[in-house]
Amino acid sequence: MATCPECDAEIEVDEYDVDKGDLLNCPECGSNLEVTGLTPLELDLAADDDEDEDEDEEDEIEKEDELGDDDDDVDEDEDAEEEEDWDE
Repeated sequence: MATCPECDAEIEVDEYDVDKGDLLNCPECGSNLEVTGLTPLELDLAADDDEDEDEDEEDEIEKEDELGDDDDDVDEDEDAEEEEDWDE
């Protein structure tokens, strides 16, 4: 038996069914927990990988926007050249 560090709920976990580093969810509060010790069984709040993924997605979107802005500039230059051709 272990205790959730977030809500202090008792969590039934068999020490022999988990390894150090395994991830669990608290049935009471839903917190993501990591097994940090086996004897006695200890749980700690797990690092939020979702936040890292969100940041990575935001970085990719920013890069695409920056690349997209460059593409727009090229299109405007091409449009300007086409207009010049029509004026002649």
